[in-house]
Amino acid sequence: MSTIKDITTLEDWAQHLASLPPTTLLIISFHAPWAAPCAQMATVLSTLASEYPVTEPPSTSWVAIDAEELSDVSENYNVTAVPFLVLVRDGKVLETVSGSSAVKVRDAIETHAKGTSASAGPTVNGTNGIAASVEAKEVNTAPEDPVKKKEELFKRLGDLVKAAPVMLFMKGTPSEPKCGFSRQLVAILRENAVKYGFFNILADDEVRQGLKEYADWPTYPQLWVDGELMGGLDIVKEELASDPDFLKSYSVKADVAATS
Repeated sequence: MSTIKDITTLEDWAQHLASLPPTTLLIISFHAPWAAPCAQMATVLSTLASEYPVTEPPSTSWVAIDAEELSDVSENYNVTAVPFLVLVRDGKVLETVSGSSAVKVRDAIETHAKGTSASAGPTVNGTNGIAASVEAKEVNTAPEDPVKKKEELFKRLGDLVKAAPVMLFMKGTPSEPKCGFSRQLVAILRENAVKYGFFNILADDEVRQGLKEYADWPTYPQLWVDGELMGGLDIVKEELASDPDFLKSYSVKADVAATS
């Protein structure tokens, strides 16, 4: 029964990569402690890992990485949101899965763990291990119901804006902002020692366009607090000008004071 190994340092990561033979499927789960969907995905992956026996050489290797703590690794795999799954073999990325769909994650892992392709059509225990994903693709070629698609997007957005008590939807990442307004807002949050989650809207056009309508706010960056839109850079500046302690309860200092 395979288990998931937590990678906490770059040294651990380098050693783990060096230990794997080229035939091993490396399953990397990027997560963040503030994102509730990551906890759900951890349960899904733990269950899936238990279905794969430990072999020699290992056929699969399961690791979990805090996307923010090991940002260099995250950036190497273009991780812009969590949960995010990356499947690698012999140093090559085979597939990535963004989001918390257990079905997509299982399909991706099963496909590559078997080392098969859809065209080969192998059977396992009397069932075609690839058929489900192929059929799903065929179904998806039918015209999508725009109402249902919008409902699903809005549900996803509703989860995203609540992924952390303070959520920043920005252009780029905190370490590499792609616009001046995003850079300024990141600086304000850092100056106030605010703990926050972020989402790079440049990496997901569906979120980028959908959030404008969901929030009824046409520009970025957007700062959300406790699932409610605070506004953009100007609004945040105004709030802090009228109340310097506006974000105090969300700061790292507040957490330290509460535990002391």
